[in-house]
Amino acid sequence: MLKIFDWKKGLLTVLLFAFSMLFLSPFLWMVSTSFKIEADVFVFPIEWIPKNWNAWNNYKEVWFGPYPFSLYYWNSIKVSVLTTLISCAVSTFAAYGFSKIRFAAGKWLFFIVLATYMIPQQAILVPQFILYRSIGLFDSHLGLILLNSFSVLGTFMLRQFFMGVHDEYIESAKIDGAGHWRIFWQIALPIVRPAVATYAILRFIWTWNDYLNPLIFLRTDHLYTIQLAIQKFTTINGEFYSLNMAAAVSGIILLLVIFIIGQKSVIDGINVGGVKG
Repeated sequence: MLKIFDWKKGLLTVLLFAFSMLFLSPFLWMVSTSFKIEADVFVFPIEWIPKNWNAWNNYKEVWFGPYPFSLYYWNSIKVSVLTTLISCAVSTFAAYGFSKIRFAAGKWLFFIVLATYMIPQQAILVPQFILYRSIGLFDSHLGLILLNSFSVLGTFMLRQFFMGVHDEYIESAKIDGAGHWRIFWQIALPIVRPAVATYAILRFIWTWNDYLNPLIFLRTDHLYTIQLAIQKFTTINGEFYSLNMAAAVSGIILLLVIFIIGQKSVIDGINVGGVKG
């Protein structure tokens, strides 16, 4: 008998749609509010599509006003991109070394690296602050980049993928005369490329959203990243919700674009990691 309608799947679809709208509604309200004039922000029932558009003035004030997001955006892009590149390089080198190079006390050294992950970040903020002031890295983008460039989680995650590269490939390459540098670039790294892409996207998002480290290690206004800029902007324009929502939308729009472009890599990387685990 031909089954015309599966009511269980239909009910499940309706429930999932309702839950998704529940989670999406604050985001949709934020976007909608950023397009409105201030007098229409709290009109009830909610005008999801504004009757009186003021998007140009709101976003113009955010991007080119007294606290220009164009400058803070550039600061965040510079810090996030360089941090991601350095962190990926350091983590892949370390992960390959811990997984494919046998050396004395290698397992103990990796255990010590993992143990540092157990230390809360707040517990080492004061020593980091004193160290950065003493070596001249305080209140600079270079200091902020170096602060996030060494990741235990990235090393551990990529090591698990390098462990999946068969040792036979490595041994065959060694017999052909290849050294570890060539094996890393031409054999191991191409195999784990999806995992590196996944880590790069996650590292960029983590760095972009980082609020604590810029708050502690930056003092000069023109060095602020986008997270500090949003906090400062909302403090000064606290009563203007349309402007605050325009600032919030501006702060996350790049992350949405990056995630939409890279979501396949992230999902594939997590799925492969789950299968290996």
